[in-house]
Amino acid sequence: MLGAKGYAVCVNYLANRDRANNVVDTIERNGGQAFACQADVSSEADVIRLFDAAEEHFGEVTHLVNNAGILFTQSKLVDIDLERFNQVLNSNVVSCFLCSREAARRFPAGSAIVNVSSLASQTGSPFEYVDYAASKGAMDTLTKGLSREVAGSGIRVNAVRPGFIYTDMHADGGEPGRVDRLAPQIPMQRGGSAEEVANTIAWLLSDEASYVTGSFIDVAGGR
Repeated sequence: MLGAKGYAVCVNYLANRDRANNVVDTIERNGGQAFACQADVSSEADVIRLFDAAEEHFGEVTHLVNNAGILFTQSKLVDIDLERFNQVLNSNVVSCFLCSREAARRFPAGSAIVNVSSLASQTGSPFEYVDYAASKGAMDTLTKGLSREVAGSGIRVNAVRPGFIYTDMHADGGEPGRVDRLAPQIPMQRGGSAEEVANTIAWLLSDEASYVTGSFIDVAGGR
């Protein structure tokens, strides 16, 4: 979507090079510019290398979407071990911190950051993903604090909080059909699509949202 809107896109991936290259191919087939770059965004050295690569390909980097995240099988908090909790925090929070910090060091005025949080930061995801919810709560706090630090430099920082969206992540939690099960509890009576989340991200990155910073948009069907 961003490629179609004229952005030159650096597609970061951790391990699945084929899927990243498919995204690049799609952007290029539609006349856009893109390349894929492998980097573990919970690693400081990798994040610096990622930003360097983007600058080498396209020049000054101006927009960032922090969308890396993991969750594990549904569980009560009392059954979550420290290794799992640390993995979730490293993947979901440390990655956001490192990429946001690098962006804040490099971005010119007029740039924008969008963090992909979750409605779980508001609900706590009891009996399922309290660790994931806690990581997204930390991301919300980072969004608010950083937005105020860099507002005077002309950099905007916002977040989207998706609710029940049809993605592969639910299979990671052990329940691929989770969205369908919970759809009756959603005021709009359905789950959301990745495209609906992407539309919101694209708007927050754009100049149409030029006076929006430190804000959160819930893409959650009324939840």
